[in-house]
Amino acid sequence: MRLIYKEEDLFKYLKLNYFPDLVKSRKKMSKWDCYSVDNKYRIELKCRTRHYNTLLLEKMKYEAMIKTCSEHRDTPLYICSTPKNVYCFNLYTIEPSWEVNYRNPATTHFTNRKRVAKEVAYLDVIDATVL
Repeated sequence: MRLIYKEEDLFKYLKLNYFPDLVKSRKKMSKWDCYSVDNKYRIELKCRTRHYNTLLLEKMKYEAMIKTCSEHRDTPLYICSTPKNVYCFNLYTIEPSWEVNYRNPATTHFTNRKRVAKEVAYLDVIDATVL
């Protein structure tokens, strides 16, 4: 598998290999990144430059996806790439164990070094579908 380090590349990989109908979210600051019209999948994408056996999911994003998907009868997916694989979690089939992590960056912009507390869950890659 080719290494995928950017969400744009992950989007293209998924569109080419799994979801030809995949479209990007209309809103730039949406709680999800893309949508499969035919499958009714609302998808959050993440790319990690290092492999981790557990992948972080923010409770705020999880709750927003679950709420919106319930309202629209969609399926919420969390898809994360690492140097080893691309992992897909159906958020309806997992039961996250939430904890407060105090080491999270305030934003994804690396110039902002401020750390904030976030409620997160760590999803084991063993529980994912490998794409």
